[in-house]
Amino acid sequence: MDLTQFLDEYSDLDKCCMDIIDGNPNMMIPWYIMAAYAYYVEDNPIISDQLFDKLAQRIYNKWDELEHIHKKFLDKDIVKSGTYLGNYPSRAKGAVEQVRESYAKTAA
Repeated sequence: MDLTQFLDEYSDLDKCCMDIIDGNPNMMIPWYIMAAYAYYVEDNPIISDQLFDKLAQRIYNKWDELEHIHKKFLDKDIVKSGTYLGNYPSRAKGAVEQVRESYAKTAA
């Protein structure tokens, strides 16, 4: 199922994000990076501050168990601080755009 189809079932991106990461904890990594990009680079968050903080805490607590190609962009100190000011994967911007476009279609 692609993201557009998944978002069709949701009116709330926080809930969508939580359901995705509850089904696959490794997805915390890209959601954290996308949320940081949307917040820090674009100044237009895609998830709530509370969920971002919750993601940071969960990533920190499960750090050794998580596997994702973009984990190399993070480290435990970054997620412990609950921020992200590092380099972003080249796909971050496109992923955030896809989330926004898909969500806009379902929220309309």
